[in-house]
Amino acid sequence: MGKTILDFEKPIYELEEKLDEMRQSSGNLDIGKDIARLEAKVSQLKQELYKGLSRWQRVQLARHPDRPFTLDYIHLMTEDFIELHGDRHFADDKAIIGGFAKLDKFKVMIIGHQKGRDTKSNVYRNFGMANPEGYRKALRLMKLAEKFNKPVITLIDTPGAYPGLGAEERGQAEAIAKNLFEMSKLRVPIIVVIIGEGASGGALGIGVGNRILMLENCWYSVISPESCSSILWRTWDYKEQAAEALKLTAPDLLEQKIIDRIIPEPLGGAHKDHNAAAETLKSVLLEELVELVKIKPDKLIEARLEKFGAMGEYVE
Repeated sequence: MGKTILDFEKPIYELEEKLDEMRQSSGNLDIGKDIARLEAKVSQLKQELYKGLSRWQRVQLARHPDRPFTLDYIHLMTEDFIELHGDRHFADDKAIIGGFAKLDKFKVMIIGHQKGRDTKSNVYRNFGMANPEGYRKALRLMKLAEKFNKPVITLIDTPGAYPGLGAEERGQAEAIAKNLFEMSKLRVPIIVVIIGEGASGGALGIGVGNRILMLENCWYSVISPESCSSILWRTWDYKEQAAEALKLTAPDLLEQKIIDRIIPEPLGGAHKDHNAAAETLKSVLLEELVELVKIKPDKLIEARLEKFGAMGEYVE
């Protein structure tokens, strides 16, 4: 893990390489103080860099190929996961996975987008971009959770719903719209977590919940910075300015009351320590579940509708 080095991280890795060289070549030389000074400098640089990230840098971290994906979190957080397949209409979409699992004392339905680690697995998972059958599968599993009175947890990480001709022919927009409608009135608690990229309707198709949580280095927006840049400036060259204007990071969305809570990541991003990231997410999910399972179904639905109805309000 951590083999991919982003441009803004290069100064840290250069210092760490020098530090490794000093440790290996120290021999009998008394350079302990120099090593300690350099270690302190590396630590300070990391703190300063990752605490002052720009919006575009957070977008880059959200897309890091070594970040934990849905299956990673499922395997690290839950027990007895049983994956369920197919939408009972067309096919089994590999870009969305889901099934029953045990999260400590809670039995839950967990559903999420799944990307691949390499070219082969990304093609298999369609780069985390779901077709209509993926959203229909997700809805089928949510209805199953409702039938057995189990909470639903959705994990969002997608560059968008698949925009192919076949997807449009099979009703991509209708599938997403139906999910929004059905999720709004589902009679069990729904917790939504953005774990990576949250792009447009592709994210929102499994994004209606009582609680919306977001990992620290993620983005969630109606459009990606590159697409925004290409529309406004006819080029991708202004993606960084677009990211700033879109205000798509966790602190931005918390301020706008679109999300309810930011989940901290290990220093440098969730890809630095999958176990630590999963442990933090698990503890937050358990906290939320303890409160949500106490609420009666009618109140859950009422609160969900009020939550989304209040979004977008502003005063001139």
